[in-house]
Amino acid sequence: MKADGMIVHRRPYPSPNPSVMLEEITYWSDGLKVKGLMAEPLSEGNYEGILYLRGGMQHIGMVRPARIAQFAAQGFVVFAPYYRGNRGGEGRDEFAGADRQDAVNAVDVLKQHPKTNPERIHLFAFSRGGIMALWTAILREDITSVVTWAGVSDVVFTYKERKDMRRMMRRVIGGTPNNMPDAYRERTALFRVKDIDAPILIIHGMLDMNVSFEQAKLLEHALQEQRKVYETWYFPEYTHFIPPVMNAQLVRDLCRWMREQA
Repeated sequence: MKADGMIVHRRPYPSPNPSVMLEEITYWSDGLKVKGLMAEPLSEGNYEGILYLRGGMQHIGMVRPARIAQFAAQGFVVFAPYYRGNRGGEGRDEFAGADRQDAVNAVDVLKQHPKTNPERIHLFAFSRGGIMALWTAILREDITSVVTWAGVSDVVFTYKERKDMRRMMRRVIGGTPNNMPDAYRERTALFRVKDIDAPILIIHGMLDMNVSFEQAKLLEHALQEQRKVYETWYFPEYTHFIPPVMNAQLVRDLCRWMREQA
């Protein structure tokens, strides 16, 4: 039986935080074995869940144990899928193609955890993870809230603004936005935000050169047009990476924001 979201294997993973336990999880997604990292507070309790959707591609931007432990230390069970084709997982990373199902199915992995409140599942996304989170919120109706931090919202826009990523995107997607417009359009979630019911928090540094501030504005305008519930935290002095002290404060603030959502 290869039911989506079914856990195939779990193994202990070294934790950088003495109050947080980590496990590497292997689960089924579209008939593929995909891996990810689970973090849980050691204290007994019933916790809200966060699906942490990483940025990058393949080994770049890989899930960092310290980062998901940081979120778990705020009192959440956290699961961060690596996406297919990474860290020994089957299949091929497709940059928000069929691999978006790895995020969709990871919600069920998170819900199976005995400490998770299955009625309170949040999405947190960074960079490329933004497009994965939007699609997860589009394709599922059981998401409590979405936070997209420096998130990609438009794959065509990403191709145009990131010359250094074009070769990878042509290889993975199969062409350019000019000769394969449908392949790019079907990855771009802006056309489907009407199907998102969860409130969304957009966090973005206005000096970001990796994922431009324009991508945040494109998402904001799409949500506004569809009369969706959203909030924006924009920072005129920051780039794609926010200094550690402010970063830690933002994590505390956004976790508080998540808990406040109905």
